[in-house]
Amino acid sequence: MRAVVFHAVGDIRVDDVPEPEIREPTDAIVRLTASAICGTDLHFVRGSMSGMTPGTILGHEGVGVVERVGDDVRNLVVGDRVVICSTIGCGSCNYCRAGYYAQCQNANPNGPDAGTCFFGGPEATGPIDGLQAERARVPYAHVTCVKLPDEVADDDALLLSDIFPTAWFGARLADVQTGDTVAVLGSGVVGMFAILSAQLQGAGRVLAVDQIASRLEQARRLGAEVVDFSREDPVDTLKRLTGGAGPDRVIDAVGIDAESPGDQRDPGYDSEVQEVAPDQPGDDSPFRRPGDAPSQALRWAVEAVAKAGTIGIIGVYPPAAEHFPIGMAMNRNLTIQMGNCNHRRYVPELVELVRSGAVTPSNVISQIDDLTGAVDAYETFDRRAEGWHKVALDPASVS
Repeated sequence: MRAVVFHAVGDIRVDDVPEPEIREPTDAIVRLTASAICGTDLHFVRGSMSGMTPGTILGHEGVGVVERVGDDVRNLVVGDRVVICSTIGCGSCNYCRAGYYAQCQNANPNGPDAGTCFFGGPEATGPIDGLQAERARVPYAHVTCVKLPDEVADDDALLLSDIFPTAWFGARLADVQTGDTVAVLGSGVVGMFAILSAQLQGAGRVLAVDQIASRLEQARRLGAEVVDFSREDPVDTLKRLTGGAGPDRVIDAVGIDAESPGDQRDPGYDSEVQEVAPDQPGDDSPFRRPGDAPSQALRWAVEAVAKAGTIGIIGVYPPAAEHFPIGMAMNRNLTIQMGNCNHRRYVPELVELVRSGAVTPSNVISQIDDLTGAVDAYETFDRRAEGWHKVALDPASVS
């Protein structure tokens, strides 16, 4: 079968790879009918998150049809349409039972203290071959796969694999309450769904911060008040628009991808103290090198949020990222919550929202490409080309 395979930083290819096999009685084999490229995938390709194992199939977003199940998968049958949760949980350990599926004790082959296990990630996360392929082995399929009703189309379900639940989780982390004023840093697809999630969870006002015109226009169409940080100081503006107090809640939906105005180095970043990009693409790589402002969004969040406010962090930060304005956060009595999304906790609820017609997630998909054209799609997406918001891949195009 064909799949998008990581070879080295700056080097990915669409290769012929072996068909996946059932290894454990809780496995299933799913034929992918939709997959996608996520900003997190770009971190691995750029080298801003290190530790990728050559030969790993990329991708952690997928929808498909069950083709085979292990003996202990009792809730799925061949032919079921499913959305695959990006993070993998066993459903049996204490963490999964408490809803912390991203911290499952059993899913990560590196042991119970290893942390989140997800598809297509670095060695520290498994590695588990990903979903940018014709077929995939899904561990703990009875938990990791969620059956789809006929009313939910593949393109809508695809956004339920990671993006929408991650944004929903971000609003939960920020503790959004009825009437709150919420600022969302970053207006990419995660930011879009963070705006929507904050609204659905009761926010009275949402302010969106970005510098890309098309993203700000999307945020405005969702009803957010927009702040272009290339034209005005975002902290000053957020405070002025909230009567000097600052927003009650802030959601960091951008992480290490944050840019300073004009893409300048964050003045609080000390490259001698922190190295966030141990892997670097070669000079001939088509992919961007990691940026120099890894903590810019966090700085703005801490400076802008109201005293005793709450910050929810869902933007990706690599393990090597250590710089953080802890003193300012402490002296302002801030609550800061963060983490990888516990997808299985939220996906069933969001499937029902989509089934009811309350939300149409596929509206954010800007391109659908053949799996064979994935490398070109990665390169264009990496350049942040105008209009490229969310790229879906069609694994069925191979056959």
